[in-house]
Amino acid sequence: MVILYGIKTCDTCRNALKWLDSEGIAHRYHDFRADGLDEATLSRWLAAVGWETLLNRRGTTWRGLSDQEKDSIDESRAAALMLARPALIKRPVFDLGGTFVVGFTDKEKERLRAQGR
Repeated sequence: MVILYGIKTCDTCRNALKWLDSEGIAHRYHDFRADGLDEATLSRWLAAVGWETLLNRRGTTWRGLSDQEKDSIDESRAAALMLARPALIKRPVFDLGGTFVVGFTDKEKERLRAQGR
């Protein structure tokens, strides 16, 4: 079963949920704002995909950070910021049973189709 991690107000996450349903891929949704995000889960993601892939630099939360926070970003600071402000995590994050996919482009959809059935 695929676990989709995201935020319920995220359009991309909503689209991903609809797509998973339409593809018949069994899934469970985890809203990391409402349901929380623990450090162990974030650490697994960081180890698998890297902090630069996981950090959402396009959203309003990133733009709201101070220039000092943005300029001094590294893995440990990024991890601390993502735990404190989950909207800084690029969404959605899919857990395919220990393999992680971040984002929702055609490339990610193909990986989900291959692994999710």
